[in-house]
Amino acid sequence: MEGPAIQAAQAALQEVLKRFPKESEGQCAFSAKALEVVIGQEAGWYFVRINRRVDRCPGFGPGVTGLETDWFELYAVSPEGKLERYPYQP
Repeated sequence: MEGPAIQAAQAALQEVLKRFPKESEGQCAFSAKALEVVIGQEAGWYFVRINRRVDRCPGFGPGVTGLETDWFELYAVSPEGKLERYPYQP
């Protein structure tokens, strides 16, 4: 992976982590461990999708409720490095 792609992924990941509730800090489901980053490039733009993967957290199983498991955030990063949250309706 190229340096700019890594920077785009890191910027989007940090933005997602900032959006999590402060009272959830330290919980695996609200940490980088529970996130998966997928990145693509088109016409110089990077598109970063961050999926929640709480199945990576210890103790997560079929009996756990209250967490969205089909959750993601999508970001676009311009060739100049400007990060924008991509609007979508899940």
